[in-house]
Amino acid sequence: MIDARRAGDMSGLEFLGAIAAGEIPQPPIGHLIGMRLVEVGEGTATFVLDPHESHYNPIGSVHGGIIATACASAGSCAIHSTRPRGAGYGTIDLKVGYLRPVTADTGRLWSRGEVIHVGGRLGTAAVRLEDESGRVYAYATVTCLVTRPS
Repeated sequence: MIDARRAGDMSGLEFLGAIAAGEIPQPPIGHLIGMRLVEVGEGTATFVLDPHESHYNPIGSVHGGIIATACASAGSCAIHSTRPRGAGYGTIDLKVGYLRPVTADTGRLWSRGEVIHVGGRLGTAAVRLEDESGRVYAYATVTCLVTRPS
């Protein structure tokens, strides 16, 4: 995770933009579950997830934890995109609503996070997990503790 140290040398938007552009490797969690950051803007972040059977729970659908991870990633990175160089954040709350089951047949999903508010201590973002037609499979809110530059 040598590249993670570079986060302190860039604004959140610069750092995440470098990941989305392939200039910095995707984080290890993305490799683990087949998720990647594909787009970032000021206050927004989008990940793609390709559901497959290795994500399944015992009843044959994608485990809720995989869906929650996709939502948490998009929301927290949307907040991170607003942070100046040297500032940090940490997720303190995640609320996920599951609307329909996800399986390998669902196809690619986009987890789109958008900042609701970032203040001096907390940031909150809303997330939608949807397919290419815009059908929503889950939604979430993410709250992060934000720190000032060191």
